[in-house]
Amino acid sequence: MPTATEPTLKIGDVARLAELSIDAVRFYEREGLLGRVRRSSSGQRQYDAEAVRRLAFVRRAAALGFSLAEVKGLLTLRVSARMPCERVRERALSKLADIDQRIAELEAMRGALARLATSCERGAVAGSCPFLNELARPLVSEDCCAEPRV
Repeated sequence: MPTATEPTLKIGDVARLAELSIDAVRFYEREGLLGRVRRSSSGQRQYDAEAVRRLAFVRRAAALGFSLAEVKGLLTLRVSARMPCERVRERALSKLADIDQRIAELEAMRGALARLATSCERGAVAGSCPFLNELARPLVSEDCCAEPRV
């Protein structure tokens, strides 16, 4: 929160300095990531340099794939001087494992899509397109729904 000697910043200034949109600044404020923001007598938000630092922190953490809840947790760790760095490391390693999992899933999707795309013949009509036929294929054997044989 700005002090009497510290200059206050308007929301547009904070957004520009933190490289965010004004709407993003308002969103993060509503989500409680900025703490309490002072307002002028006319109701304008008044930010300080710490708000810019927190928003830059949030933006960078989000760019690394951290969810809003995870960013809140990291901010809590950041302001807790007694918190061991090991806790932060654990969270970073956990996020890294999540990213590795997503990469593996994306690579599998890419491979499947590439195989399907190469199965398409140039000039084939939609009714005979292997790509569309594969997407329309039943997930289970059609025998699953047949009457049991006696």
